[in-house]
Amino acid sequence: MYCGGKTVVTNSRPQKRLRQTWRRRECTVCGAIFSTLEVADLASSLRVRSANGALQPFERDKLYVSIVAALGHRRDAVTASAAITATIIAKILKTAHEACVTQETIRGTTASTLEAFDTAGAVQYRAYHK
Repeated sequence: MYCGGKTVVTNSRPQKRLRQTWRRRECTVCGAIFSTLEVADLASSLRVRSANGALQPFERDKLYVSIVAALGHRRDAVTASAAITATIIAKILKTAHEACVTQETIRGTTASTLEAFDTAGAVQYRAYHK
């Protein structure tokens, strides 16, 4: 990584809830040790069907920003939003058929997940996502 040489994985741990893999790597040339996180590129593998039937790539950041806005009243809005976004994506992936999910499914899953976590956040989310 630092010198551009090849690396080998010395340790690897799947993080099931976040659907990512943490890896410790070591450069075979200079001996530098560093960590990487590997996540699935949902934008290229999951499509969202809008109400008019159009298909768009799934955008994790769009979901995350809407949750941060709904939880803006909390001190831990940023970190809580990251965890809730991961939870929502895991739920959505379980219900996706043929790598496609509807906007309504995303809104409903997000609202119900927020309701279980923070009622005021769920109300805020529903106010802007009808």
